[in-house]
Amino acid sequence: MIGLGRFGMALARQLSKDGAEVIAIDRQPKLIEEICNDVAIAVRLDSTKAAALRSQEVERADCVVVAIGENFEAALLTTVICKKNLQLPKVICRAQTPLHAEIFQQIGADEVIQPEQNAGEMLGRRLAHPRIHDYVKLGDGFTIVELQAPSRFVGKTLKEIDLRSTYRVNLIAIRRKVETSDAEEQQSPDLLISVPGPNDRIEAPDILLLSGSDTALSNLPQG
Repeated sequence: MIGLGRFGMALARQLSKDGAEVIAIDRQPKLIEEICNDVAIAVRLDSTKAAALRSQEVERADCVVVAIGENFEAALLTTVICKKNLQLPKVICRAQTPLHAEIFQQIGADEVIQPEQNAGEMLGRRLAHPRIHDYVKLGDGFTIVELQAPSRFVGKTLKEIDLRSTYRVNLIAIRRKVETSDAEEQQSPDLLISVPGPNDRIEAPDILLLSGSDTALSNLPQG
């Protein structure tokens, strides 16, 4: 993890919590001190120097995330070194603008993310479609969404709703709350119906995992 701004710091900590061995790199000693107890290695160095990165055996990493925010030139040089000199299999770059994203792609970045833009798109989608809990972009114009079951579907079987023919979307799974008899008991995990059948009936609290084109998904009932 190269660059420990808000995004880089949060990502490094989450990766470490999930069991990844994280090397956190930044030029600022204060940021290194802040994260040193949360990751495997935290080191202050200049990532625009190939020798400095090699000193920490960065070339052995499975993936490098370049999240240098304010110094675009340093982010570019670091990306080139990681891809060309160290020949890392995967380099992910954080871009602040679409132009920066395009440049990162042109110099060989395997993936480019724009957290602020993605967060704005997600919030916009949630505000426009309050029943959507989460979504994942599959490609240009296609998405998987977690959708609170529309009231129009409640009490009907999947055969009666006929999602594929009527709405041109596919139902992947149903996530259903499991009620417990004792309110004091630990909350039970949701029931996941991973291969719904035509006779499965939709219940009011159900969350539907659906895939389809953005146009088709936008035509689903919202109420």
